[in-house]
Amino acid sequence: MAIVAIVVAGTWGLLRESLGLALAAVPPHIDARAVESFLASLPGLASIHDLHIWEMSTMESALTVHLVIPARYPGDAFMGRAVHELEERFSIHYATLQIEQGTTDHACSLAHSTRTTMPAHA
Repeated sequence: MAIVAIVVAGTWGLLRESLGLALAAVPPHIDARAVESFLASLPGLASIHDLHIWEMSTMESALTVHLVIPARYPGDAFMGRAVHELEERFSIHYATLQIEQGTTDHACSLAHSTRTTMPAHA
């Protein structure tokens, strides 16, 4: 029984990380609300939706988000700065930012509201 207890105690962290990966949970070292606030502060942004943050491995994380910027496509420099800041500030290694202008007669099918939804921490 002592050996079993030692093995369980020694692998508990790995089990938690594996479960988080399997559930596509927001990594525990990333403050999802801080990421949302950073994105909301980007110049020209009207709203964000469909924000997802997950771990790709125990060392790398990813993000996808829809950014509504009505004026026009903000350009590659804007995108580069945003992706760089996500990596520097939040250790998000892979970011996919989808730009929408919000000019169609119908809203993005993924925009159920302007409120961002994210999975809970595991």
